[in-house]
Amino acid sequence: MSSLIKYLSGLVVALLLVVAVLLGVYWAPDKSAEELAERWAQPPSSFIIIDGMPVHYRDQGPRDAAQTLLLLHGTSASLHTWEGWVDVLADDYRVVSLDLPGFGLTGPFVNHDDYRIDAYTTFMAQAMDALAIEQAVVAGNSFGGEVAWETALTVPERVAALILVDAAGYPIESASMPLGFRIAQIPALSGIMNRVLPRSVIESSVRNVYGDPSLVDEALVDRYYDLTLREGNRAALSARFKHVAWRDESGERLATLTQPTLIIWGGQDRLIPPENGHRFADDIPNAELVMFDALGHVPQEEDPQATAQAAQQFLQQLTE
Repeated sequence: MSSLIKYLSGLVVALLLVVAVLLGVYWAPDKSAEELAERWAQPPSSFIIIDGMPVHYRDQGPRDAAQTLLLLHGTSASLHTWEGWVDVLADDYRVVSLDLPGFGLTGPFVNHDDYRIDAYTTFMAQAMDALAIEQAVVAGNSFGGEVAWETALTVPERVAALILVDAAGYPIESASMPLGFRIAQIPALSGIMNRVLPRSVIESSVRNVYGDPSLVDEALVDRYYDLTLREGNRAALSARFKHVAWRDESGERLATLTQPTLIIWGGQDRLIPPENGHRFADDIPNAELVMFDALGHVPQEEDPQATAQAAQQFLQQLTE
């Protein structure tokens, strides 16, 4: 019996040592927004206080342009995902991108912890007021796409047109979900993720949403990893997933949209399948669908030139 006790004791000690080593290797505490801004908020980045939050945004292109384009990123992304589009479009349009609450350098809501979609549409109206945007063409990827069309329903007079890029909104059956998203939805693990986060989890997640994972380089992973560590973002991600609730009547609600709508989709999207792109095109009365067969869930980032050209043609049609 004493030998068994010694063996079990030794096993426990060994396991504790392994856990200690893993914690030492993968320990990833929060980073302050000030620290991260030194790398990720270089000009033309600015911050503006909205509902108590220092919102990270970029306002580029001519202020007197015929159209203002407002760009919204997806879950766990940031305004940087749109920089390729800005390079193409900012010569002719005012292009505003921002980090949504809970993500990027903006970080979590300050005055509440409500991450339901209605909180985001309220934020959008506040942001447009603060940035002196009377009306905009609102483009959104994934969760940002859902925020875009929900905003168009909530304050239709503020949204001239929509560009939905692999947008959320319908119930989905993912062929593959990024590892980081899966962890964030498990309460027992999400708490651990708030302090321990292997960089490999982020790398795997980013590669998962690309049609061609070989395009994911170290600099891209660095950006996603760093901004995930922004103080409060990991807890906000878990809170956001708790509030995900697809509305059964999404199709009926989308059918009431009157704004011209461009739908861009990656044919290799394994998170929100291309079938959902066709559903948006069928349900929204004044919509057209452009499918990029080789691209994944973030086509605006994976091939910004080709996808921005599609957006440019759409924007030109609005002013003809």
